[in-house]
Parts: sequence; C-alpha cells; structure tokens
Amino acid sequence: MDYYAHISINPEVRFGRPCITGTRISVADVLGWLGHGQTIAEIQEDFPELTQHQIQACLLYAADRERYLRIAG
Repeated sequence: MDYYAHISINPEVRFGRPCITGTRISVADVLGWLGHGQTIAEIQEDFPELTQHQIQACLLYAADRERYLRIAG
C-alpha cells in the first residue's frame, strides 16, 4: 500500500502535523489509539469516515519515518 495517498501535511491543519488526508485526525492520534489497545474496528466506530487503509497508512507512515530516524552519533 502507498501511504502517500492517505497522509498529508498542511501547515494550516493541526500545526503541520501529518494527518489523514481530508481530515484533522493526526497520525499521532491514530498511533496513540492503537497503542492504547483500540482495534481498527473500534477506531472506525468512533470515526466512521476512516477506512482501514487510512488507519494502516498511519502505521506505514510511522514505520517509514522511524527507518530514517537519526540514531545518536
């Protein structure tokens, strides 16, 4: 899956934090919900406008960002 179609950064939305395209829901919000044990289905119950692909795109975005994170040194 290509997460680029689902994640956007706009300085006028959520102070430029990466968000699901067309929403004000940030990648960090989704990661936090998943990290606290919510399932994709539970997130979709709260936000029915989100698709499974959009939620998975948040995980892919985070994994991609982590890959390029500079380690000490």
